[in-house]
Amino acid sequence: MYRQGDVLIVPVTEESAPRGLRPVPRDPRGRLVLAEGEATGHCHAIPGPGTLYPGFLHLPAGGRLVHEEHDPISLPKGWFRVIRQREYVPGSFRTVAD
Repeated sequence: MYRQGDVLIVPVTEESAPRGLRPVPRDPRGRLVLAEGEATGHCHAIPGPGTLYPGFLHLPAGGRLVHEEHDPISLPKGWFRVIRQREYVPGSFRTVAD
């Protein structure tokens, strides 16, 4: 398991990754953006090769997770579930603002 701020990245087997999902497009800078910071405008991103799907990440050769306010994290090759941290507010849950 890997955590960077409000993003949790959990390794999963290729068999457990869903099929038929459409890839999420890269941002204008060519990065795979896992989460955008609502408060700071910074983002958790993979600048190198890989494919991002809704809730999942595939890194065929490994990669680096970067963010302007956190140390980079090296990720091995494989499939990952991408989970955003949520917090309870009276009556509901919301995604944590970074």
